[in-house]
Amino acid sequence: MDARLHLCLTEVYPGEYVSNMAKFKVIVSDPDGGKSKVVELDGARAVPLIGRKLGETVDGSVVGMSGRKLMITGGSDKDGFPMRRNIHGGVRISVVVSRSVGFHPKREGERQRKTLRGNVITEDIVQINAKVVEKPRKAVKAEKPKRVKKVKVEEAAAEKVEVQPEPKPVEITGTTEAPEAAKSGGASSEEVAQAT
Repeated sequence: MDARLHLCLTEVYPGEYVSNMAKFKVIVSDPDGGKSKVVELDGARAVPLIGRKLGETVDGSVVGMSGRKLMITGGSDKDGFPMRRNIHGGVRISVVVSRSVGFHPKREGERQRKTLRGNVITEDIVQINAKVVEKPRKAVKAEKPKRVKKVKVEEAAAEKVEVQPEPKPVEITGTTEAPEAAKSGGASSEEVAQAT
């Protein structure tokens, strides 16, 4: 028997099982669109999520959103205690926390004992928060080419061609002395030519 399915069944008498299947409210948010969608899962549809941890990526077909990948970001149990990523297992424990999920201090350095749920989804979890991390690629629709007469196409191409004027030559005016000779105070190229 599958280990996840075994978690959902309780043996009452030898060989007789009673189902205590989980019922989840999955809230899927899309960060790109800014919208969220609520999906209720119960019975056999909820089994694929049992045993998953916070931060894991699951296929979107579990919640009816095929082609997408979802990351589990949080949740809460039947009594409203939130799941916390750094508490391992599916347990509910009371821990001293200073910040983050389950406690928001009003003063710096404040700590408090809070009851929190572990990072594994069990049948005691009621709400699961998830976000879309991968969307399906949109298929590009092939557009039908428009029928245009060849004459019109050639005329349009002729109109688009523009003749640009030639650039005018730029005249550079200035002295004919070499810049090094002028700065150093030495003889210019004209003085050297006359001396020879």
